[in-house]
Amino acid sequence: MYLVKSPWWFKKIYPSLTWNISTEEKELFFTFDDGPHPVATPFVLDVLKQYNARATFFCIGKNVRQEQEICKRILDEGHKVANHTNQHLNGWKTADSLYLNDIFTAKEFIDSHLFRPPYGRITKFQIQQLQPVFKIIMWDVLSGDFDVKLSPAKCLEYVVANARSGSIVVFHDSAKAFERLEYALPKALQFFSDKGYSFKAIPG
Repeated sequence: MYLVKSPWWFKKIYPSLTWNISTEEKELFFTFDDGPHPVATPFVLDVLKQYNARATFFCIGKNVRQEQEICKRILDEGHKVANHTNQHLNGWKTADSLYLNDIFTAKEFIDSHLFRPPYGRITKFQIQQLQPVFKIIMWDVLSGDFDVKLSPAKCLEYVVANARSGSIVVFHDSAKAFERLEYALPKALQFFSDKGYSFKAIPG
């Protein structure tokens, strides 16, 4: 089970994490987790370019090492690369020392102070250890593109029905998500472009 819209009470439990971006402009902050991927990430970059959109890619360290040219393209085209651990570890199920070491291993390949915990699962102790170095980025809206039971149309609906100015929206540039991503991302960009929104990378 997952919540498409992050509830206010969850944000209140973890107030020091970034759930959305305060802005008076019509801006959205699309993010892409789990890449870079040799098929999904170039597709995302091509679509973003069509809308003059900037985004933030929360990359897995081992994938960055395997797909260095794609990672370079992300940066060359004005997007941000951020840390999503080295091996996509679950902070609730991993010993603190192993989890933290994995993040700092990824930092050797990902030059960023932005971090997103895989699955959104992180403990208060882990947060305390990371915050001197990282700005921890969560989200306001989940597209659900990782859910193989979800239709591509429903994935799009989740985004257009819930995103508001300042929302941080999660997609995944992965093989698992690609069927839904390929359908929903261009249509979401078109929908919000028609309403006068711009698309920015997360500051920091």
